[in-house]
Amino acid sequence: MTISIVDVKFRNQEFSSLLEIRRPKTSTPRGTEPKAGMNGRENTYPPTPAKRTGTGESALSDAMSREARESPETSPATTNTRSSPSRTAASTTLPYESARTRGLAGGARRRPAAASHRSSIGRVRTRKKAAPDARREWRDWAAPRRPGGGLTAGFVKKKPSLDPPFPAASAAAANEMAAALLLRGLRSSASRAHTHSLSHASSPSALGSSLLRRLYSSAAASTAASPALTPSGVMNPSRIRNVAVIAHVDHGKTTLMDRLLRQCGADIPHERAMDSISLERERGITIASKVTSVSWKENELNMVDTPGHADFGGEVERVVGMVEGAVLVVDAGEGPLAQTKFVLSKALKYGLRPILLLNKVDRPSVSEETCNEVESLVFDLFANLGATEEQLDFPVLYASAKEGWASLTFTKSPPDNAKNMSSLLDSIIQHIPSPKADLEAPFQMLVSMMERDFYLGRILTGRVRSGVVRVGDKVHGLRSTDDGVQKIEDGKVIKLMKKKGTSMVTVETAGAGDIISMAGLAAPAIGHTVSNSEVMTALPTIELDPPTISMTFGVNDSPLAGRDGTHLTGAKIGNRLMAEAETNLAINVLPGPLSESYEVQGRGELQLGILIENMRREGFELSVSPPKVMYKTERGERLEPIEEVTVEVDEEHVGFVLETLTHRKGEILDMGPVPGTTGRTRIFMTCPSRGLVGVKGIFSSFTRGTGFMHRAFQAYAKYRGALGSVRKGVLISVGKGLITSHALMSLEARGILFVSPGMEAYEGMIVGEHSRDSDLEVNPVRTKELTNIRAPGKDENVRLTPPRLMTLEEAIGYVAADELIEVTPKVIRLRKKYLDSTKRKMMKNKPMD
Repeated sequence: MTISIVDVKFRNQEFSSLLEIRRPKTSTPRGTEPKAGMNGRENTYPPTPAKRTGTGESALSDAMSREARESPETSPATTNTRSSPSRTAASTTLPYESARTRGLAGGARRRPAAASHRSSIGRVRTRKKAAPDARREWRDWAAPRRPGGGLTAGFVKKKPSLDPPFPAASAAAANEMAAALLLRGLRSSASRAHTHSLSHASSPSALGSSLLRRLYSSAAASTAASPALTPSGVMNPSRIRNVAVIAHVDHGKTTLMDRLLRQCGADIPHERAMDSISLERERGITIASKVTSVSWKENELNMVDTPGHADFGGEVERVVGMVEGAVLVVDAGEGPLAQTKFVLSKALKYGLRPILLLNKVDRPSVSEETCNEVESLVFDLFANLGATEEQLDFPVLYASAKEGWASLTFTKSPPDNAKNMSSLLDSIIQHIPSPKADLEAPFQMLVSMMERDFYLGRILTGRVRSGVVRVGDKVHGLRSTDDGVQKIEDGKVIKLMKKKGTSMVTVETAGAGDIISMAGLAAPAIGHTVSNSEVMTALPTIELDPPTISMTFGVNDSPLAGRDGTHLTGAKIGNRLMAEAETNLAINVLPGPLSESYEVQGRGELQLGILIENMRREGFELSVSPPKVMYKTERGERLEPIEEVTVEVDEEHVGFVLETLTHRKGEILDMGPVPGTTGRTRIFMTCPSRGLVGVKGIFSSFTRGTGFMHRAFQAYAKYRGALGSVRKGVLISVGKGLITSHALMSLEARGILFVSPGMEAYEGMIVGEHSRDSDLEVNPVRTKELTNIRAPGKDENVRLTPPRLMTLEEAIGYVAADELIEVTPKVIRLRKKYLDSTKRKMMKNKPMD
């Protein structure tokens, strides 16, 4: 069927129009013939056709002039009444609209009334009836429906037309219809809601100006909601901003990301929405970098949330190459700390434009003077790290991510209308440059992230360096080798995805400068290049700092092995470690010294502890050696990794901290009171990485959670010598079976116990810490001998001190070189490397690895 616009003349007005449906000539069901107009009047046609308007603007002005002439002030009696329609012939046809859409301005081209119109009029006159209910008759005439749901009666039945049933509407006609539809809707709503105000309209021009303002404001809002696209259908690179949020741990960047997502209209299901890993939510830290995108003022912001802990510095290093700017979040009360320096150095190295955000300014201890002090410290840090003049000219904002606002000037509580993140988002658009991208060049993308999907396989995420990629394009993976560029795999793009807020959406195409995820290739990994089939040039790879510690992962060979886990063999452990090394470039996996063992290298014991915990939850059983520091040898001199340590404690704990770190070859750089506090001291030190293994748990226990210690890798330096005494001996089990309370009662005086009655023990298992520096072999499974002496209720008075149950991180920092950690999905046990007592004595005099 064909839909055309016909003008309708209300009783004293000529404004709206009606849709006319042309159907082939069929018999009209009884009772569905067109009816007369309201109050029994006939539907008549104007004798002369109206002149066609040329553009949407002329149609708009014409409709506005009619609206002003027909305003309620000229005819108050017709303010809330509807007039009977009259139709004219119309030749301009438009796509199908709903039955409710009938009010159209007379901008369509008119044609003289034809014979078919006259016959229709005659039919209407012969069927004329007096309508008892004019309003109901109007509804029946305007929108009657047949039982099947189609529109039938009420529209003039015309002869079959030879014209195409759905001719394409011209741009001018579409503009005319849109303008008239909007004016009709505005007038209807104004008549219903503000009848009294319309009756006092000063002039037709005032009404037209009001309608015009509303029209253009609605058009502006519609334009802002849809960012501009290029002719090829991809986002314009000038509308893209790629930004990383970097900060020291616990300075509020993840909370800031939540507020930015909410400000841009994303649906946040819970706090810390970007922390999607279960361990992140449990421990309150960010482990892996995540990318998401939000829209703000016709621009698309690709935001990257990065970890703040030093052990996960590799996550920061691999994503800074995807962005052009960074938001440096600094706690206004603490100032820049160790990890602040690390992440900032990486950002400045890649030439990122920074924005300084002083967070937590709503705290009572933070004043404007404090913020000025912190700003000066950050500026000095920029200068010491070799920032350029452009980078030194960074904007400063003040924010409270917890309360959800940011400001360009210092304030404790902005006005209610300014309690949002608009200032930060505007600063990102203003100060962060758009990516330099060439849409005409061949497609190239450097893979920066990788994950696996059960259905799609390997999902590669990265920034498109050049060109345009579409679903179905043929691509291949490339990597740089010593012999040149090597092709890894040929394939095609089967799916393109992009993170929007907290959900992943599918896209059909993506252009240069944008950050996307793709599926279709199974071999490329992080650091490789994905490009069009004709391109054989690989992009520069990511440079990462070297790992500092290593641990050996092997098969669990204890007497209790295989009871809890499902993945027990060395092959499964090796496959899992290799998969981890593909997704996390900061981890290296090498063959171990023994069969079915693997050496895993990383940045710190926390990073490797997270890996072990994930494997444990996946059903793996394994044995893990204590961490070993990776040394370097240059010019015949032994070098070891040195870390920068920042400690803040109460004054009463300063002596303990200095004594503990001095035993571990630590050296003091600076010490002084914490600004804005009373009785708090901040200490800056350097210490070897091997001396910091296991110190975190001791520090937290002694300070009772009131102090904090942060560390970051500094450089390799000269070996500082052997460490002092950092741990006492252990209690070693010589029996196998269930541990009894009778045996533990006599062992309490020997030291601190790690086990409780009812647990299983075996020979060579560590059950406690000795009170002296030497190891002691004990029997924790000894039972009370039975005698013929009756002693009912004698054992009921046994009371034991609660044991010290170690977490995985504490166990990693506790074990010595000749000991292992037995990890299963249910328990964590400590054991000697050699379970047999005789063999331990034989190996005692041999040097350990």
